[in-house]
Amino acid sequence: MKALGIILIIAGILMMVFRSVSFTEKKKVVDLGPVEINKNEKKTIGWPIYAGGAAIAAGALILIAGTKRK
Repeated sequence: MKALGIILIIAGILMMVFRSVSFTEKKKVVDLGPVEINKNEKKTIGWPIYAGGAAIAAGALILIAGTKRK
């Protein structure tokens, strides 16, 4: 449980620092035997800043709950 809490805290911090992730997806448009036409499409995935805060809070709660059990 301690590892999960730490992972959530780190992920939450990264989510607050990097507000979105961009990547390029290659799509096949036409495939006529030896002739192939591809299209590169840029996509962005974004999330609100409170999602990072929620991940940090959940990770902290898991860490606190794990220490109280002992």
